[in-house]
Amino acid sequence: MNLKVCDKCGAKFMDGELYWRTGKKGKLEDLAGLVCDQWGDANCINEVRGTKHTGQTWEKRAAFIEGLDQGMKATSKLFGDDNGKLH
Repeated sequence: MNLKVCDKCGAKFMDGELYWRTGKKGKLEDLAGLVCDQWGDANCINEVRGTKHTGQTWEKRAAFIEGLDQGMKATSKLFGDDNGKLH
């Protein structure tokens, strides 16, 4: 078994598979987009850090939440009154 552990974030790479510090299995691209690209340094062991990838980012997550918020507001306008009470 080949095991590498990132000194900075605690991610574990076991036989090429990523496990977050929490132990949950993950994707290299998501770790890079959420952690390594912003806070990683030359000691980062994530091979996709600093490359163009399709992983999750905080910007993508914020846009998703903003979209949900806009959808909820639109639904409230359709089915509620000015006080937000449903008809």
